Amino acid sequence: MEYTDYDTRLAAYGVITDGDRVLLAKLRFPEAGTWTLPGGGVEFDETVEQAVVREVREETGYESEVGALLGVRHHVVPAERRIHANGRPMKAVQVVFRATVVGGALRDEIDGSTDESRWLPIAELPHHRHGLLVPVALAWAGALTR
Repeated sequence: MEYTDYDTRLAAYGVITDGDRVLLAKLRFPEAGTWTLPGGGVEFDETVEQAVVREVREETGYESEVGALLGVRHHVVPAERRIHANGRPMKAVQVVFRATVVGGALRDEIDGSTDESRWLPIAELPHHRHGLLVPVALAWAGALTR
């Protein structure tokens, strides 16, 4: 398949830890109730680093600083599973950075793609529904080896 035959969605995420806790946001859609890293789609006029800062602020209330690139993950979403159906498959590209909180206060997002943000103990993740990106990114950050 040629690159012109599918859509690509570029998204950026931040891994923010505090001791043995990780900052996560609970999706309102597309997979309601699933915990994920703060992050999301990169706007046309911003860098992936700027997207992380914006998304962390929108979803958690925190101001953040972007650190090292941890990794890039991708997966294919078949046309029939897309939220915005257009008959084309989509390649989702997820760029993950280490990030740190530099200000702000924890709060939930209003009228966005998430409806709750929380610090969760990393050891408790098996007891919470979360996306595959969470353990992958935590492993990249070395946060699962504690």
